[in-house]
Amino acid sequence: MTGPVLRDVTLRDGLQLTGKPLPTERKIGLVRTLLAAGVPELEIGSLARGDLVPPLADTLDVVAGLTPEELERCWVWVATPRHVQKAVAAGARNVQYCFSVSDAHNNANIGRDTEVSLAAMPDAVRFALDAGGRIQLCLATAFTCPFEGPVDPDRVLRIVGDPRTEGSCDVIVCDTLGQAVPSEVGALVERVGEVAGGRRVGFHGHDTWGQGVANAMAAVSSGAALLDGALGGLGGCPFAPGASGNTATEDLLFALRPQWLSPAVLAGLVGAGEDLLAELGEPNRSRAAQGVRSRAEAFPWTAGPR
Repeated sequence: MTGPVLRDVTLRDGLQLTGKPLPTERKIGLVRTLLAAGVPELEIGSLARGDLVPPLADTLDVVAGLTPEELERCWVWVATPRHVQKAVAAGARNVQYCFSVSDAHNNANIGRDTEVSLAAMPDAVRFALDAGGRIQLCLATAFTCPFEGPVDPDRVLRIVGDPRTEGSCDVIVCDTLGQAVPSEVGALVERVGEVAGGRRVGFHGHDTWGQGVANAMAAVSSGAALLDGALGGLGGCPFAPGASGNTATEDLLFALRPQWLSPAVLAGLVGAGEDLLAELGEPNRSRAAQGVRSRAEAFPWTAGPR
């Protein structure tokens, strides 16, 4: 596959702030819809405490409902070595070990300083690799923190270059609040790539300030090989005041035009997003979805009103 990989994170980051739960079987069905459409990778849930993030409390049930072949393309968010053990025991093959670059957000999100999370990573890596799986290093608040403000890029680079992160297959830098601009994203992704030691570099963006697609394209130009998005721009972090939805999967796909995408496939994904957002009572923030529903019949990417 040429070009960056699109990972849809609707079922993890997308659902975190929703007030209405999505049934487990509905989640499994959406996983299969997205995979059948050709979406290369998915993030399907989190092992965050169910009482703190209720929409994701059934993540292990979702994992148990998928086939090994489906799970090869799916990722589960984890924050501790124990999370890794639970995820792989349920059948997960890929885990995203996530902590924040800023101490204040890591304490709000996970309940410990950044150094504590970093110190635990070798055990997390060992548990994942011993199970034959893969593990990512995911760095939240890589650009700004809701409590501390701008984050020093050198702090990000020190974590990426720390020997305790060895064994991870990817490094994901996150614009958790959607406050970064393309020049910042491009510069940091390039510098991360220089110290990542051959690991795939990914970018997870939010569209809070309208820079989601621009930031993603800047990341790609600087070497990012993985981009995260959510259907309809759904999502946000419950522990990050000021964060809003993810960059929309539909918008990223329309900009990237991967080989597997066709107008019919995009229209199908737009429909899947519309159905999900209507079910959850959430607004659709995707501009590409609006375009697909337009009446510009001479443009091959439009499908007209539903």
